[in-house]
Amino acid sequence: MNLDKIFFAKFLKNAFSDTVKVRYWDGTEEKYGEGEAKFEIYINQDIPKKDIVRDPFLTLGEAYMSGALDFKGNIREVIESVYKNKESFLHKANVFSKLYKVLPNTIKKSKTDVQYHYDLGNDFYSLWLDKTMTYSCAYFKDENDSIYQAQVNKVDYILKKLNLKRDQRLLDIGCGWGELVIKAAKKYGVNALGITLSKEQFEKASEKVNENNLQGKVEIKLLDYRELVGKTDKFDRIVSVGMIEHSGRKNLPVYMESVKKMLNEGGVSLLHCITAQTEGEANEWIKKYIFPGGYIPSIRELVSLMADNDLHLVDAESLRLHYFKTLKCWAENFENNLDKIKKIKDDRFIRMWRLYLNACSASFHYGVVDIHQFLFTKGLNNELPMTRKYLYED
Repeated sequence: MNLDKIFFAKFLKNAFSDTVKVRYWDGTEEKYGEGEAKFEIYINQDIPKKDIVRDPFLTLGEAYMSGALDFKGNIREVIESVYKNKESFLHKANVFSKLYKVLPNTIKKSKTDVQYHYDLGNDFYSLWLDKTMTYSCAYFKDENDSIYQAQVNKVDYILKKLNLKRDQRLLDIGCGWGELVIKAAKKYGVNALGITLSKEQFEKASEKVNENNLQGKVEIKLLDYRELVGKTDKFDRIVSVGMIEHSGRKNLPVYMESVKKMLNEGGVSLLHCITAQTEGEANEWIKKYIFPGGYIPSIRELVSLMADNDLHLVDAESLRLHYFKTLKCWAENFENNLDKIKKIKDDRFIRMWRLYLNACSASFHYGVVDIHQFLFTKGLNNELPMTRKYLYED
C-alpha cells in the first residue's frame, strides 16, 4: 500500500462510525471496520493529502463537486455516519475556519452575498420548494404532513406567536418570497412591510402582493434593514426568519440594536434562526460555495444581546428535528426533479447543491447545529398570553 493509501486508511477509519468499503483510483478496494460495509466510497482521483490535512471540509467538498470523490448509498446517511463519530473532523469546523480571514459584512457586501445565494433563479427554487416558495425550516404538526402543509403550519405558528392585532405595523426582515407578510395581512389585518436583498425575491413577492390585491396593506422593498433604521415610523411587531445567519458575527449587536430602535415600547419580535451550541465560524466550503459571509450565532450570544438592549426573552423553542425533516424533503424533491434541474444547471452545481442539502439535513439530525425561535419584547409586555395554549388552538 502506497503512502497516499496509508493516509486515507487512517483518515477514513477515524472518520466513520460505520464500516465502509473504499474503491481507490487504481481500482483496488479496501474495507475499514468490522462486518459488512454499510457504504461504498469511490476515490476516483488521488486527492492531495496535504489539502485534506489543511481543510477537509473545503477539500472533500470540492472533490465531490468535481467527481473525484463519490458515494454509493444515501449521501445524507453517509454524512450522518461521520457526524455520529464525535472524534471526526465534522465536529471541528472552527479549528479549520481559523485559517481564513473573515471580512466585515458591510451593506454592499451583504447585498452581494445574499444575491449570490438567493438570486440563482426563481425557476430553480420553484422546482424543489413547495408552492408557497418558503425557504426556511418548516413546522411538522404531524409526521405525515407534506412539506407544503408544514410550511403553512410554520407561517401560522409564527404569526400566532407574534400575537398580532388588526392595523398593527409588522416588519419582516428578510421576507423571502413574501408568504409571511401576505398571510399576516390577509388573516390578521396588519399593515406589513417586507424587506429583502434578493432582486428575484423582491420581484416575485411584489407580484404576489398584487395578485392578492394587498396594495396599501403590504409593501415589499429591496433594502438592508440597516438602511431602514430611523427612516420609518416604528413597528409593533418585527419578525425575521433565516436572515440573521447572513449578517456576520460582528453585525449581531447591530441587528439587536436596530430591532430595539425600530420597535415600539412593548413591541414584540420573533427571531427564527439557525443556532450553534458554542461560538465559531462555519466551515469554509459552506462559506465559499453556499452562504458567503455566513455566521451561525450561538444561543448565548443572542440572549446576551437581547439583555443588553432591554429586550426581554419570552419564549425560546428548538425546531432542530423539524429542520432535519425539512431538508430531507427538499433533498428528495431535488432528486425527483433532477431532469428539469439539469436543463438549467450544470453537473458541478447539481453535485454542490446535493451535498449542501444532504449535509445540512445530516447536521441537524446528528450534528452540531440547532434552530430556534426566540420571542422577545422591547421592555416589559404584560399583554401576551401567560401560557402557550393559544399557540395550539385553531
